[in-house]
Amino acid sequence: MATNDQINFDKILKITHELLQIHDLDMLLEHMLTEVRNIVDADAGSIYLVEGYTLKFSYTQNNSQQKKLPFGKKLIYSTFSIQINNKSIAGYVANTGMLVNIPNAYRIDSFQPYSFDKHFDETTGYRTQSMLAVPIKNSLGKATGVIQLINSLGLDQLIRPFTTTEESIVQLFADSASIAIEHAQMTRSMIVRMNKMVELHDPTETTAHNNRIAAYSIEIYEAWARKKGVTEREIQHNRDILRMAAMLHDIGKIAIPAPILKKTCAEMTPEETKIFRQHVIYGARLFPDISSGFEEMAQAISLNHHENWDGSGYPGHVRVKDGLPLPGYEKADGSAFGKSGNEIPIYARIVAVANEYDDIIHEPIVKEKSDKDIKSVAVEKILANSGKQFDPDVVAAFIGCLEIINSISTRYPDPAK
Repeated sequence: MATNDQINFDKILKITHELLQIHDLDMLLEHMLTEVRNIVDADAGSIYLVEGYTLKFSYTQNNSQQKKLPFGKKLIYSTFSIQINNKSIAGYVANTGMLVNIPNAYRIDSFQPYSFDKHFDETTGYRTQSMLAVPIKNSLGKATGVIQLINSLGLDQLIRPFTTTEESIVQLFADSASIAIEHAQMTRSMIVRMNKMVELHDPTETTAHNNRIAAYSIEIYEAWARKKGVTEREIQHNRDILRMAAMLHDIGKIAIPAPILKKTCAEMTPEETKIFRQHVIYGARLFPDISSGFEEMAQAISLNHHENWDGSGYPGHVRVKDGLPLPGYEKADGSAFGKSGNEIPIYARIVAVANEYDDIIHEPIVKEKSDKDIKSVAVEKILANSGKQFDPDVVAAFIGCLEIINSISTRYPDPAK
């Protein structure tokens, strides 16, 4: 008969294989933390990733705090960075490459160089007790992150210290997961580089902007999908692909002349507007041979995120290879009739709302208003265009997760000018 420890080690092998199938870094970290917490029955946990000489607080979960929220709501957290030194627990683990197992965070031995930050507990009323912090190391043995688990729960649901066996299990998990993290970081880096090329043409297309659009989109999608009864497995699979594909929604702008991109839509001549609108075609052409779900979704988003629910958007029913109208969809002026309603792929309908919201709240013209006023203006405009520019169901999903979307908008700030 297999022991519990053997079952846990077998789980790690299976989960590691699953992690390698996740390509987006944010989705990977979320899945990693969920799985490792489940293996050792930890109530809460966080993941930090090394960025230069600091540790970035990248993801957190807390079952006790989550249960206090209404159904469908998520914990909101702010990202921050800490120095990699021996003063903090996570900093010590990243600095030394050694795991730390603390039975009681409020009774750390005085000879230890690190201390416990009580701020979260004092702010939320949560009580941290047992803690296990384990380094994530790359193939060269260098720490690239830290998994920090909090409050191990026994069968009686009472908090207990993490065991030495659990130390080994979590360390094995961290070592195995490091390969998946490296792959996901390379994928994210490649997408960011593609966006950087667009940013050279259009300064508004920042990496931060595209990260926000992608992060908004997966929250809106999840809210929409749960309402539609999509299975949990399908939701998680689609979130992974959408997170990456949404970042490339305006990749086609790289083919548009920079002088046109520097103008607002109101400043463009009719001919310039026609040229500008070709960016959706150019973006779709970057995925000519569809061989994966990611390429299919990226093409669909790039081509269709400027289509309107009422059919008034662009480019309409066109061929990707040349942008010409499909037979039977030609207008008198040579353009194509727009797609409407469910003819527009759902992921493009979602990105359309996400993009509109971010464009408004980061528009320089309205920056003089208070942050609250800017966001209110954006919400009012989206609500006013529900059923016209936007899918009403997508708008409803957007409103339902607005609180977390607003937290995302501060998580990815634009670089200082």
